[in-house]
Amino acid sequence: MADAAVNFLLENLLQLLSDHINLIHGLDDEFNSLLEEVQRLKVLVDDACKFQNDNDTSMVKEVQIIIHRVEDLTDKFLVQAKLHQQGSIAKRFHSTIISDFAIQIRKINDDLKIFHQNNKQAFTTNITVHIPKITQRITQGEDDEVVGFDEEAQQVMKRLVEGPNCLDIIPVVGMPGLGKSTLARKIYNEFEFSYEFFSIVWVYVGREYKIKDTCVRILKCFEKSIEEDVMNGDVDALGKAIRDAIRDRGGRCLIVLDDVWEAEVVDVVKRVLPGNNKGHRIMMTTRHANLASYANPGPYYMKPLHAEQSFELLVNRAFGNGNSCPVEFVELGQSIAHKCNGIPLQIVLIAGILRGLTDRRYWERVDKNLSQLYHLYDEEDKYRGVFVEMSYNHLPQDVQTCFLYCGVFPQGFDIPAWKLIRLWIAEGLIKPQQSPYTLEEIAEFYLNHLVQRNLVILSQKRSDGQIKTCRLHDLLHEFCRDEASKKWLFQHVRPTPDHHNYLRSIQDLDACRRLSIQPSDISEFLSTKPFAEHVRSFYCFSSKQKPINLSTMETKFIHNAFPLIRVVDVESINFKFSPYFNQLFHLRYIAISGDIKALPPPFGNFWNLQTLIINTSTSEPTLDVKADLWNLLQLRHLHTNIPAKLPSPTTTTGKPSCLQTLSMVAPESCEEQVLAKACNVKKLSIRGQMEAFLGAYKGGINNLEELKRLEHLKLLNDVPHYMNKTVQLPATFFRLVRTVKKLTLRNTRFSWSEAEKLGQLESLEVLKLKENAFVGDTWKPELGGFCKLRVLWIERAELETWEASNLNYPILRNLVLVSCDKLNAVPVELADIPNLREMKLENTIKAVKSAKDILERKKSKDEKFKCSIFPRDADHSEVERGEL
Repeated sequence: MADAAVNFLLENLLQLLSDHINLIHGLDDEFNSLLEEVQRLKVLVDDACKFQNDNDTSMVKEVQIIIHRVEDLTDKFLVQAKLHQQGSIAKRFHSTIISDFAIQIRKINDDLKIFHQNNKQAFTTNITVHIPKITQRITQGEDDEVVGFDEEAQQVMKRLVEGPNCLDIIPVVGMPGLGKSTLARKIYNEFEFSYEFFSIVWVYVGREYKIKDTCVRILKCFEKSIEEDVMNGDVDALGKAIRDAIRDRGGRCLIVLDDVWEAEVVDVVKRVLPGNNKGHRIMMTTRHANLASYANPGPYYMKPLHAEQSFELLVNRAFGNGNSCPVEFVELGQSIAHKCNGIPLQIVLIAGILRGLTDRRYWERVDKNLSQLYHLYDEEDKYRGVFVEMSYNHLPQDVQTCFLYCGVFPQGFDIPAWKLIRLWIAEGLIKPQQSPYTLEEIAEFYLNHLVQRNLVILSQKRSDGQIKTCRLHDLLHEFCRDEASKKWLFQHVRPTPDHHNYLRSIQDLDACRRLSIQPSDISEFLSTKPFAEHVRSFYCFSSKQKPINLSTMETKFIHNAFPLIRVVDVESINFKFSPYFNQLFHLRYIAISGDIKALPPPFGNFWNLQTLIINTSTSEPTLDVKADLWNLLQLRHLHTNIPAKLPSPTTTTGKPSCLQTLSMVAPESCEEQVLAKACNVKKLSIRGQMEAFLGAYKGGINNLEELKRLEHLKLLNDVPHYMNKTVQLPATFFRLVRTVKKLTLRNTRFSWSEAEKLGQLESLEVLKLKENAFVGDTWKPELGGFCKLRVLWIERAELETWEASNLNYPILRNLVLVSCDKLNAVPVELADIPNLREMKLENTIKAVKSAKDILERKKSKDEKFKCSIFPRDADHSEVERGEL
């Protein structure tokens, strides 16, 4: 923890002395001396980390206090210097400020020297602990289901489907770690289940629930936008809106309530479901048997795994699914599995420690430690906590901090992987390394490592197999919150009856550097007019709720309260700008929502900005960027939910932009000088009227030649003016995008006769063709192309005939066909592709028979294959899904 903080401080000081030396004129010697002392401190802390002594609490906190003092001093001075540069502070006052800061810096330098002298021998007698290094990307291709849940899932699904016509509740109850939520998600994600229930809703409740928030989450699953009077109404108004929405949709409804603690939740959700004998269902998970019996006298009780299942799960997670346990580890593995008491969570955590360890001594050490702990702890809760702590302690220190940081998100929250990675980097938790990998790639390695260690749960995968969303088990979330609070990583702000206590709870200068708050509490919090200049990060996360409306005055309190803030993620509220916001010069990460029509010029002053996320509700077709983004030399990622109109660079000389992500931009912004400045972009999404762009107007698509590192490209045509004509795929397209690994085309209306040319893209791994990306009735790709294509997605196409074989897509893994209602058949020869593992057909009725033929051919070859078809057709309803 301390090493990440000192590295972050050192990085900022080096950047200050190289890029902003003009701001510290008059204090050059003092800052250079400060830099030397911080570098010496880094050496001390690095030595400590080599011996895994970061758990020396007094030492770590002493280092953190020093770092915080230096940060506070330098950050305050830089704000004053920037205001002076802009003419907001008179020269005579600035001279006084410089004099005062010089005295304070010299005092800190003296303190640093004393600290270094007192502690230089502190780590010479420690013993090194084995911590596996993370040196390569970890693939995410294996099945993550828990052993032994198939039978349980069938029993619960049978009760959900075959119960009475009236409303019925099926509680799933068991101790923490038994897999209640895993079982519920398995059922929730069951593709076949959508045949039985027209609407299936998942809502996480949790211990700190608010019943109105729970109702809003349910309603949001039915309605994209909620009327203001309903949002501001009481639970009864929300309940009526939910009943109306369910009636409008028709059919049966299943609501899954995860982690219920109080009977009030059951009572309210029962009331909101319409009593129309449709057979609506509620499935709930809970730790409390009495609550489960209250909901239904016959709850479903989760049971521990038996010995054989426990060992099978341990082997699957330690060696990978499909791999057997080496003979020399069988007896040890059985012994370790037995000590996990049949609790799946404990088993996978221990398996995460053992994963990749082929030295028998490590297995013996784990078995011995578990034997000692087994007799040491009488209480089950304490024993479970030991498993979590053991797994945590076996992580590299950098990864430990990243893991604890995951607890900043709300319990039960599906965390977008890209957002988590951006935050880790903005917070300085990812250290630059002497390697060819970018910070983003290193962070991705860390996240994969946490998933492989079973400390983070993989919720959704992207089409290319990488992590899309992840989450924490409730027990692990509690551990992260507790440890993070102890280590001063972040604090969760909770409302109190006394506003003074509310304010006191955030005033600790060292423990409260990062604050997280629930959306439902933010208005009350801001009403206290907080002020805490030591706070560097402020988060208010929400999953599906409509952004909360705050007054301009309340929003201004955020700007006033945290003048030195670096990270602000408040997408859950409607954000409004104020003059105070323009003075938050240290911002590195901004995520905001609101009626934002333009990005104002002051954004160009945020010299440290790395990530900018704008979700606007404006009716305007584009977001006008008036700020000079090209002056932001640290900006790496720009995300907007409508196309952004970018300014042209004032100069084509100087440093190129660090931008890696432009998602999304208007076609007219893709001028040569813009893309030349953004030459490091890896992910580019272009959305708008594409005709002129594809026709190379003002260079148009030819300007993509400036992007030498482009890997992901989206061309999304919004309003085609040429609906009745086919557009020719530009001849230069293949030369321009030869580095692209993932390509998405929407509404571009190229001819299917040209689609085969995409096979020339030697790097292409994922191809998504949506909403008439290609038009015509026949596709006959030539042999020799698509040599690296793993995922093919075709959606809303007029295609009738598709002729292809295994030679056209030699390593294809996933095939998805959505609303291709004219397609007569899927080429049966695709069954001969050895890598083909999954095929999904949705509203592609004519091709169902051929899909089942492919399934049968895969079965005959004894190959693992999954085929999902929706909706169920009347003639072939007996086999809709096959897995081997």
